[in-house]
Amino acid sequence: MTHIDFSGLKQKVLASIVAISAVQVLKAFMNLDATLNTERLAWLVGIHVVFVVSTLLLAWSDRISEHRS
Repeated sequence: MTHIDFSGLKQKVLASIVAISAVQVLKAFMNLDATLNTERLAWLVGIHVVFVVSTLLLAWSDRISEHRS
């Protein structure tokens, strides 16, 4: 096993959260025929986008802080 620092562990946890969110959004899209609830679908997509953007921003800030040290 390799050594993982705090920023690497943080990115792995956030990537897992994004993956779980993506599965939930996909599950909602697959069930569109059964129950068409556009408000719920919009919330799921919006929350997923927030997770993705926050993960990218945190990864970018870790990269910037790494170069300054």
